[in-house]
Amino acid sequence: MSLRQSPSAGRRKTRLSLERKEALQGYMFVLPWILGFIVFTSGPLLFSLYVSFTNYDFTSRMDFIGLRNYEHMFDEDPLFWLSLKNTAFYVVLMVPLTTIASVFLATLLNQKIPGMRIFRTVYYLPAVLSGVGVYMLWMQLLSPDSGLVNVVLSWFGIEGPGWLFDANWTKPAIVFMKMWSVGGGMLMYLAALQNVPEQLYEAAELDGAGVFRRFRHITLPMITPVIFFEVVTTLIGGFQIFQEGYVMSADPTTPGSPMNSLLFYNLHMYLKAFQVFQMGYASAMAWFLFAIVLVITLLNMWISKFWVHYEGGDGR
Repeated sequence: MSLRQSPSAGRRKTRLSLERKEALQGYMFVLPWILGFIVFTSGPLLFSLYVSFTNYDFTSRMDFIGLRNYEHMFDEDPLFWLSLKNTAFYVVLMVPLTTIASVFLATLLNQKIPGMRIFRTVYYLPAVLSGVGVYMLWMQLLSPDSGLVNVVLSWFGIEGPGWLFDANWTKPAIVFMKMWSVGGGMLMYLAALQNVPEQLYEAAELDGAGVFRRFRHITLPMITPVIFFEVVTTLIGGFQIFQEGYVMSADPTTPGSPMNSLLFYNLHMYLKAFQVFQMGYASAMAWFLFAIVLVITLLNMWISKFWVHYEGGDGR
């Protein structure tokens, strides 16, 4: 005796079939990206991890040597610690200053006055200029003798420093240049400021709160998610600084000069890989940098629950 399938069971079977079909179509659409990720990202990533345990010289030799590259990095390479120190100094100086400058500039450009769109465009333009062209421009501006920066300082009776030719001023000079191109971060903060509800400001103003109290107790808490995002991405980008040290060195034949003050971590890694062909050692340096950035990012995510305020109030 045959059992007839119930209508509800038939509908469930049809629904499951449609869901599988839709899922298969979705995977087909993302398949090119998945293949590209496997071939061009995860494949080289795993290869570099293996290379970090070898003495790969970029041509033919690739002998497994275990942790010797990491031991050499910590114990036998003094420029490793110097490059890490230069990079950390740059990040610690650059991230707070550019964040404060971006928030301050966005606050000014959020005012409702005539012609504000022109000012927003002007302040954003430096963020879209090409890197090497900007570096060459700033090398001229920071020239100790004829640079415009020192010329302007001389008008006020201030003797300008050597900037890129003085080891004590090279990293502040790079940070000073970064302050000029905070337009990208400014745009993010400007969008966040324009999403703050006006009702909050009106209620605070009725309670007698002044400009600074409204900024401290309303504006800053409401834009902390954007501040958190910008700080994390700026930290990651800061640890990857390379072009500035390579292009803006005082001696073009010695990247990182003067006195290795611009020898940043990525520049030292690049020179090890493509100047002396120690690709295994450079890969070990890359993975150590990945570990540093990962730990700092996770630490920032943990700290964020104490100061980042989300609209839903759930801290996520």
